[in-house]
Amino acid sequence: MDMTYYDHGTPAERWERARMFFDAKDYAAAARVLGGLVEEVPEQTGPRLLLARAYYHSAQLRRAESELRVIVERDPVEHYARLMLGRTLQRQGRTDEAESHLRLASALAGDFEQL
Repeated sequence: MDMTYYDHGTPAERWERARMFFDAKDYAAAARVLGGLVEEVPEQTGPRLLLARAYYHSAQLRRAESELRVIVERDPVEHYARLMLGRTLQRQGRTDEAESHLRLASALAGDFEQL
């Protein structure tokens, strides 16, 4: 496919396009749009988190892990990114490493019964 389609439009238009692909469960296409958007606005958490989710759902787990680690490094109390990172690590069979992220995500979400 021609990459100009994925890169065409304003950042807001590309964000909407990526969300439409994601909602349609075309996670690979969403990731193609979001990859360029994240490069353009790397400081924004929303596009990076959706990119990580698209990678996760399309079984690109190493890429998802990489994006999630960037988020939690910048914002250690971003509980959803912690949860996603824990689940991503679990899917890779790295349960010991996942446990600390999942416990922290539960605590940050106020779910103290899980601890």
